[in-house]
Amino acid sequence: MKAISVLGSTGSIGTQTLQIAEEFPEQFRVVALTAGRNLKLLVEQVQRHRPEVVALADSDLLPELQERLKDAGVTGADAPQLVGGADGLNVAAAWDSADLVVTGIVGCAGLLPTLAAIRAGKDLALANKETLIAAGPVVLPELKKSGSRLLPADSEHSAIFQCLQGTPWAENARLSTGVPTPGLRRIQLTASGGAFRDWTAADLEKATVADATSHPNWSMGRKITVDSASLMNKGLEVIEAHYLFGLDYDHIEIVIHPQSIIHSMIELADSSVLAQLGWPDMKLPILYCLSWPSRLETPWRRLDLTEVGQLSFRAPDPAKYPCMELAYAAGSAGGTMPAVMNAANEEAVAQFLEEKIHFLDIPTVIEAACERHKPDLMAQPQLDDVLRVDQWARTAVREQVNRGVTRLPMGAIAA
Repeated sequence: MKAISVLGSTGSIGTQTLQIAEEFPEQFRVVALTAGRNLKLLVEQVQRHRPEVVALADSDLLPELQERLKDAGVTGADAPQLVGGADGLNVAAAWDSADLVVTGIVGCAGLLPTLAAIRAGKDLALANKETLIAAGPVVLPELKKSGSRLLPADSEHSAIFQCLQGTPWAENARLSTGVPTPGLRRIQLTASGGAFRDWTAADLEKATVADATSHPNWSMGRKITVDSASLMNKGLEVIEAHYLFGLDYDHIEIVIHPQSIIHSMIELADSSVLAQLGWPDMKLPILYCLSWPSRLETPWRRLDLTEVGQLSFRAPDPAKYPCMELAYAAGSAGGTMPAVMNAANEEAVAQFLEEKIHFLDIPTVIEAACERHKPDLMAQPQLDDVLRVDQWARTAVREQVNRGVTRLPMGAIAA
């Protein structure tokens, strides 16, 4: 039986991970949970899974959680150890009895707990892509030092990882050293196109929060759904793929695939192309991380290509998706620039979800932060540098929003 810790247990990745644990009780045991503010759901999870430790990001909520657990009958030997704050999250992430840590905390907030798990030598199912995007130069040496194995839980990177299992280079990919994978010529990341895939550039002028948070294929959290609509999510995945598989940015491509059946493809040195297919369901890549190197038989819906009928592909329009171009540019710049770009995007999306800026303002404020950072870019950042520029970028975006955003014309960023 594999013991798992779930960081971000009340979020989309966390809840689906726990559903899998319930479906396979003889395979997985939950030993640690971390969460934000959804105490009602967290108490239900503790009742069902009986973890050894529970961590809250906000330590001020610990007394309320303790009282709620008591009211739910979780007392005495059944009660988990409760810890809080940044230190508490790190304690849960490095929990001694865990074999695998699922990192489902959204955004750069997941960086420090992920590093704590790595430094404790834990294997990781990485769903928090921002860890590598913001701090790839910091994380890769830590992985090498600790011997932790990093298993990608994103559907696209899981697809690449699964395709590589049939090649002689699977070990290199699994260790995520950032070293180029021999024989791997090209990666193609598929994208659904998000909520606005069938909208024209002119239509985006009337985009609302409700529009941007309605994904046609996937069930995900609000932030990542907005990122999907802007194609920033795919741009972030390009940077993550660069660090995971060692290819330079000229060999990592994005392809719009509206059906979301092919989750990504790799092209090998002999021009063969391998792809991983399945229904758009995040439980599939999560389960593969949990069960790897084995595969478990499931009763889940099986793919029928005759039911799908057609698979179509098209290139994304850079003028319609400027966030994608910003991500490529930040990744190519390297150093601290991806951390700035990622933090600026997180803050811009938060401002959009609060209806303080328009959807089309998101790339404008991201580009402004990246431009301001260019003179201060650090090529070989340390952890403190990453955390510092992350906070700087968030502040820069808030200040720009407070002053008022002057939106660039459509296509100006891509140009």
